[in-house]
Amino acid sequence: MHPAHRVRPESACVMLIYALDSDATLAQALAVYLSVPLAPHENRSFEDGERKLRPLQDPRGRDAYVLHSLYGDSEKSPHDKLCQMLMFIATLREHGAARVTAVLPYLAYARKDRQTQAFDPVGSRYVAQMFEAVGTAQVIVLEAHNVAAFQNAFRCSTLHLVAHRVFDAVARELAAGDVLAVASPDPGGVKRAQLWRESLEKSLLQAVGFAMVDKRRSAGVVRSENLVAGDVQDMTVLLLDDLIASGDTMRRAATALRAAGAGRVIAFAAHGLFTGAAEQTLADDSIANVVVTDSVPSFRLAAQAQMRSKLICASSVPLLAQAIKASHGAWTM
Repeated sequence: MHPAHRVRPESACVMLIYALDSDATLAQALAVYLSVPLAPHENRSFEDGERKLRPLQDPRGRDAYVLHSLYGDSEKSPHDKLCQMLMFIATLREHGAARVTAVLPYLAYARKDRQTQAFDPVGSRYVAQMFEAVGTAQVIVLEAHNVAAFQNAFRCSTLHLVAHRVFDAVARELAAGDVLAVASPDPGGVKRAQLWRESLEKSLLQAVGFAMVDKRRSAGVVRSENLVAGDVQDMTVLLLDDLIASGDTMRRAATALRAAGAGRVIAFAAHGLFTGAAEQTLADDSIANVVVTDSVPSFRLAAQAQMRSKLICASSVPLLAQAIKASHGAWTM
């Protein structure tokens, strides 16, 4: 029997959930959903910028879950957050935690998952090696940039949560009664979009179309010829991607889909980073609504941004909670 499935002492069945994000909104909602209080910890800053994190209750023999969304903000860069999370996981292991799971609503460095130029890094693999080095037993991620690359990078147990399960209810409400198609804004997201299309066909008991928009990137510059593969004439198109940064990919794809005959385009992305001029770009009339999860707070959007009127945030809490409950239940069997 795998060690993770051996019978544990009763004391070891206690679940500890730690929240390292400065914005603890998601973690607090998760704790309420699970009926498990957030475990206390110290996060102390030194004058030179170093930090000390330590648990404030004994983690010995416990099943610990450390929640940290690795997006950069005005206080901490993704590097800072990654370092703090690794050191905190190492501390929990040092003091006897039986198992530590990293819960990553947003996983940084996942976009660089292969070498496309000479001497390129493979950031996703390096991050995986660091998590493994500190004794992480399991990694739970919401919508990785490339699922195959994510799963192949890690040697420890991984659990990938697809964001379209969060979007189902929103899509049904926004597009009730419409003829639907799911589209990918680029060739790399085809599998993600196809999986959602298949899922929607089963849940809605209706045919759902599929389309893909051409996109090529070189030296950070996106080029496309507005080519659309697939029929979207007079359809409401659910345009799905893993993340929105500047929003230019979504705007280009939406413009191409509307030119190809789509009646309405609704943009869906697991992670709304909204960098640069995203709020102006996504205000474009080609996009009817923008739907994201709460994996990243929309702090970069101005309170009065025009785009906010079309922004919808879908909660990932039930999906994350179900994954944690199932993981903890399997471990204590």
